[in-house]
Amino acid sequence: MAQTCPVELHNVTFAYGEGELRRTVLRDVALRIEAGEIVLLTGPSGSGKTTLLTLIGALRAMQQGEARILGQELAAAREAERVALRSRIGFIFQSHNLLGFLTARQNVAMALELQGGLNEAERLARAAEMLSAVGLADHIDKLPAKLSGGQRQRVAVARALVAEPGLILADEPTAALDRASGQEVVHLLRDLARRQGTPILLVTHDPRILDIADRIVAMEDGRITQTPSPSA
Repeated sequence: MAQTCPVELHNVTFAYGEGELRRTVLRDVALRIEAGEIVLLTGPSGSGKTTLLTLIGALRAMQQGEARILGQELAAAREAERVALRSRIGFIFQSHNLLGFLTARQNVAMALELQGGLNEAERLARAAEMLSAVGLADHIDKLPAKLSGGQRQRVAVARALVAEPGLILADEPTAALDRASGQEVVHLLRDLARRQGTPILLVTHDPRILDIADRIVAMEDGRITQTPSPSA
């Protein structure tokens, strides 16, 4: 049986507001992301990148067009179906969104709570293993305030990967990091995701990380304008 393409979009259009205030931010977007592929989504602010990411991540309801994500058709999906799909996607944002009163291990273990069959000890053990994999074995019981910016983003990467998601969506994950920390985070993300065979769609303005991509997709004014190679 042929493997299903994880991300397939056709003629996706999306607008905010109603009537005279209506503003179209996505226009007839078509995009495919294959299993294990790392795609960077670039373009100026306001071009629609983050809106596209939130639609693919089932964080917003579809308006026009077709979108099949991890086998789930989103065009007429109910909220319960979108919630179920979100549990199969790993999200990483510019702000790491860690809970300050939980340790690194507890923050990562939270991502496993929706999975049945794991008790608290098992969730914490798996979280510790993933934190070790991202180079934080000596920091698993530290609160976020005791970690550097790069370390906090590593925790966010571990949280996104610990449940072995079918897709990873990242929105400007290096924007708040210095060059060294940013490179470490994206290469870590690439290596771990490829080990699991997980496709990645990463929104970025950061030219320093283009070398991790299999493909770069450029957006402008709500449309995909070009897909240059990483070496372009």
